[in-house]
Formats: sequence, structure tokens, C-alpha cells
Amino acid sequence: MRKYLSRAAVAALSVAFASEAMATEWNVSLWGKRRAFTEHVEKLAELVSEKTDGEFTLNISYGGLSKNTENLDGISIGAFEMAQFCAGYHPDKNPSITVMELPFLGIGDLRTEADISMAVYNHPAVAADLARWNAKLLMPSPLPQYNLAGVGDAPASIADLEGLTVRATGGIGAALGEVGAVPTSMAATEVRQSMDSGVIRAAAFAPHAHMSFGVADVATWWTTNLNPGAVNCPVVVNIDAYDSLSDEERAALDGSIDEAITYYIDFYENNTMAKWGPLLEEKEITKVTFSDDDLAKLKSMAAQPAADAWIEANNARGLPAQELYELVTGMVESGS
Repeated sequence: MRKYLSRAAVAALSVAFASEAMATEWNVSLWGKRRAFTEHVEKLAELVSEKTDGEFTLNISYGGLSKNTENLDGISIGAFEMAQFCAGYHPDKNPSITVMELPFLGIGDLRTEADISMAVYNHPAVAADLARWNAKLLMPSPLPQYNLAGVGDAPASIADLEGLTVRATGGIGAALGEVGAVPTSMAATEVRQSMDSGVIRAAAFAPHAHMSFGVADVATWWTTNLNPGAVNCPVVVNIDAYDSLSDEERAALDGSIDEAITYYIDFYENNTMAKWGPLLEEKEITKVTFSDDDLAKLKSMAAQPAADAWIEANNARGLPAQELYELVTGMVESGS
């Protein structure tokens, strides 16, 4: 009897160890804290685990695996399997997707932003661009139009932006530079300290980031309608890790993307934006609304010159830059 039980115990342990060995765990590198910007990743983890009965799990870390500006590097060496980053952190490493950061593209809502981003991500030249870093573009993090929140005297016109030190990356920074602002690129987590110390006087963010990174706690003014664009922040996976998934795991991951993005958009619109207006009132933050003439002037100064420069620079890199630009602008015009 003792020998029989011993064999049964050994068999049970063997099954347990085999099951454990078969389970797949991915580490996911995010930053800051859980917020609207990360809800699609949180939802994706939930869906993948449900669909695989817990055999495929995503372990999400907020800053414990890498700096946000180094997430693409971490993916490239396999330090973790999934990560989120923003194209403007290192445009030279991911030039193809910076087409989504050109100023004044006219993208009006989060669903359109998500659809156009996915179309760009699925373009063969874009996939090849990110594959240089062993990265596969999985899904976007669609963001509403950025606006400025700052300290000190509120600008009354576009001319008052001259000399304004502002955290603004990519095409947004270039657009603000056209009217004499002084844009600087820094990680979102560094913005509040830089504002407190006087290094910058304003930051260009979507509403969730103004709240999450403490800008709204000190801001005295906010622009309601500058709307220069938004940054593009994809979620990527390590190609080797993706290719090593079983068919069931890959189907669970890929098949959860649309639901995760839909959940993200609903969450952003029904939670984050619902809080933003009351917060402005509570903290008595002055709302700055620029005139139509001012906005038209800014757009004429920044939009087409930025697009032309982007196309020229990226044609020189060997990218089909005109084609990518027309893909984006064509979808905007068609309302896709």
C-alpha cells in the first residue's frame, strides 16, 4: 500500500510540474500607475487569462522592469515580453510610427485614432521598422488631443506662447516651436518635478496625464482648444516570445485586442473625461480659448511644413513616407 501511494504521489507531482512547465507567463513593462492610459493592457491580461484558464498570464509592472524611455530597448533584448512606449521618446528608433504624431492631423475621436493607428501598424514597412528592435506592434493607446496646462500668467493669444518652456514631444513640440515656445522632451514622470523647479512652465498632455502626473495639482491655466495633436504610444511584444506561443495562446492574445481597445475607449470617455471638467472647476484653473484666427495661423505655420519635413526625412531613411502620410490623411478625410 505504501509503495502504491508513493507511486501515485510521484505521478501527481509529475502532472503538477508538467502543468507548471506548460504555463506561460509574460512580464509587461509599463510606468507610472494604473490609469486610463493602461486600462487596455489590464483588460488584455484579464481576457487572456480567462481564455486560457490561467495558463497564459501577463504580469504587469509599473516601473519595476525598466524606465519608460527604455522599454523598446528592453523588448529588443528580451528583458520582458510586452511593453508600452511613446514614439516621441525616441523618434529615430521608430520613425515610421511618428507619422501619427504630426501636428494638426485632424483626428477627432479615440476610435478613429485607434483605427488609423492599427492601419499604420499593419503596413509592411512599419512592421519591418519595429522588427529591427525585435518588436511586433500589438495595439495602440489612443489619446485625445493634447492641450497645455501651465503655471504663471495665462496666455491670451498664440503670441503669448513665445518663450514658454513646455514639455512637448514630437510634432506637438515642433508646432509649438514654430510660434516661439521652447519645447523640451522628458519622461512624463519627470514633468511635475521640472515644473516645480521652474525648468518648464507648462506641459502638453492629454487630460489623464495632467491628472496622473500631478500637473493639474499646480496648474493655474489650461488651453481648451489648442488641439495640436497627440502622441502615439503603442503596446509591443517581443517577436521571439510571440512566435513561441502555442496556437491557443496566440489566438487568445490576438483575439482579445479589439475588446481591450473598446474597453479602453469606453473607460477613457466615461471615467477620465467625466472627471476632468469638474477638476478644472474645483481647482479654479483658468480656461484659455484661442481665437479661430490664432488657430488658423498656428496651423498654417506648423502643419504642412512639418508634414513636408517628415516626408523628406523619412524618404531618406528608405521608408515609403508619402504613402504612410497619405494612408493617415486619407483615413482622416474619409472619417475612418
